[in-house]
Amino acid sequence: MSVTDANPVDWDALRAAAAEAGRHAYVPYSQYPVGAAAITDDGRLVTGCNVENASYGLTLCAECGLVSELHRSGGGRLTAFVCVNGAGEIIMPCGRCRQLLVEHAAPGMQFETVSGIRSLDEVLPDAFGRGDIDDYRDTQRSHS
Repeated sequence: MSVTDANPVDWDALRAAAAEAGRHAYVPYSQYPVGAAAITDDGRLVTGCNVENASYGLTLCAECGLVSELHRSGGGRLTAFVCVNGAGEIIMPCGRCRQLLVEHAAPGMQFETVSGIRSLDEVLPDAFGRGDIDDYRDTQRSHS
C-alpha cells in the first residue's frame, strides 16, 4: 500500500483500515470511538484507536496509538493519513495530535480532511518542529 505517483493512495482502503481500528477503541465514557490509519514511507499500514481513561486527561487519542504502532513496527515517516469516527465519517485530529503527526510525517504527507485531501502543512500551517529547536541551538552556539 505504498504511496508513489504510480501507486496513489487508496483512500477507501485507508478509511476502511481506520474504521476497523476504531472498532477496537476503549470508550466507556464518551462512547465516541475513533480510528486512525496511515501509510508509511516504506509502504506499511499503521493504525491506532482511542483509549479513554476515567480522568479524561490521560485519554490516548487514536493518533497516539498510530504513532506507537509506527515505531513498534519499524519506524519511518507517514506519507498518507486519515482519521474516522465510529460511523466511519472523516474527522479532524485535535491540535495536540496534529502536532504529533508533524513530528512523524514525511515531507508532503497527504491528509484526508473533512474538506478534501490536504497536505499536513495546510492542516497545521507554521507548525513548531525539530527545525525550530535546531535553529535555536545553532543561534545559541554562534553567540557563545
